[in-house]
Amino acid sequence: MSLSHADRPRLFGREHLALVLGVVGLVTLGAFENRAVGTALPTMVREFDALGSFGLANAAPNASYLVSLALAGLWADRRGPVAALRAGAIIFAAAQLLVGTAQSMPMVIGGRLLSGFAEGLLDVALMVLVARALPATLRPRMFSLFAAMWILPSVVGPVLTGVVTEQVGWRWVFLGALLLLVPSWLCLRPALRMLAARTDASASEPTDPTPERDANALAAARALLPWAFTASVALFTLTWAGDQLEAHATTAWIAIPVSLVVLGVAAVRVMPAGTFTARRGFPAVVAVRGLGGAAFAGAGAYLPLLLTVLHDFSPSKAGVTLSITGVSWALGSWLQGRDHGFERLTVLRAGLALMTAGTAGTTLLAWTGDTWLGLISWSVAGIGMGLNSSSVSVLTLDLSDATNSGRNSSSAQMAGTMSIAAVFALFGTLLAINADHPTGWVFGAIITTSAGLALAGLLTSARISPRPISPKP
Repeated sequence: MSLSHADRPRLFGREHLALVLGVVGLVTLGAFENRAVGTALPTMVREFDALGSFGLANAAPNASYLVSLALAGLWADRRGPVAALRAGAIIFAAAQLLVGTAQSMPMVIGGRLLSGFAEGLLDVALMVLVARALPATLRPRMFSLFAAMWILPSVVGPVLTGVVTEQVGWRWVFLGALLLLVPSWLCLRPALRMLAARTDASASEPTDPTPERDANALAAARALLPWAFTASVALFTLTWAGDQLEAHATTAWIAIPVSLVVLGVAAVRVMPAGTFTARRGFPAVVAVRGLGGAAFAGAGAYLPLLLTVLHDFSPSKAGVTLSITGVSWALGSWLQGRDHGFERLTVLRAGLALMTAGTAGTTLLAWTGDTWLGLISWSVAGIGMGLNSSSVSVLTLDLSDATNSGRNSSSAQMAGTMSIAAVFALFGTLLAINADHPTGWVFGAIITTSAGLALAGLLTSARISPRPISPKP
């Protein structure tokens, strides 16, 4: 029997309001921190006379993020999301404090490493928290809120950070984040206590004894950690090599292919079996996450440079692509969270189709002088990414249960991180070859390749066969 409108669970109802506000606060805080670093970091490296450390400071969070994802997935599945979430919040606070009081660039880099580690714990723990604390009908709307919380930081964050940096100093960009962390955590505490009590109660109930299966799963999960560390080192090296193509060309040209090979080997080890062949079910979801993320990030990262080089946009005007990305992505995510009556796979495939068509249309920015049509096409791709990204998150939880939702969430996150790193390395190399005078064909090749990746994701989505998870009696 279907529930009446009044009886349906509501995201902002009394039962879930504190949880939603706390989660939204943490996501918004993380988004502001992400956007703030890009604005404040140039001032920081100049103050410490450490321009050569700019690349390291940017790459550090990505390196620790991968290791943290693998650890968070194992931890959340074994102990629940509360402990991992608490640790992530504490480490995030320590990272902001370390950077905000830094007296040297190594302290900044150390804080950035902690920040990436905290982000991995928080990302996976929040996914598992949503899976365990909210009914399945509310998950799409929750993920649409996740995307919406990036709009304000994307539009206002750089300006606000610039004002704070100029008026009171860059340190308060990071120290101020500690003040925002407190109310977010206080909102979460009631929901976390309830979830912890529920976890303790379920742990005390008798279950079917499967010690051998449980031990094998634990051993397999622990075996992923060294490979996740290997992937993080390869990712860090890729970023470093991209920054050194001019200063240390020979070393960089050796490091890039070696790092890509190591990253590929590590990816095979840490990804679920069947990901690279798009095996039906969850492996295909992970493959789609990697292809879609690489397609969108690969094109989007080079659009400001394209507009500056080919169309003589000022840096501030070229940044319009970032605003388009944030707003259109949030719009697509909001659309997928509505009661539209379509199946989740239909929404996912619609998103991938829009990404493919929109990214293909964005190539006009490279081939013609019609910037408006190209930017409109990019907004279409952004809507598609919003539909795609949130749907992948929902499908990840739909294809998981209480024993593997953490590992599955971390696998999907790692797929996106590693695939984006790979395309950045490849596209960066292509641009470096033509660094003296990049022409339209260079940017056209980059965006066309991204459209091809989106198309590959659309075709791969046919391999996803969702199965509903029935609650255990």
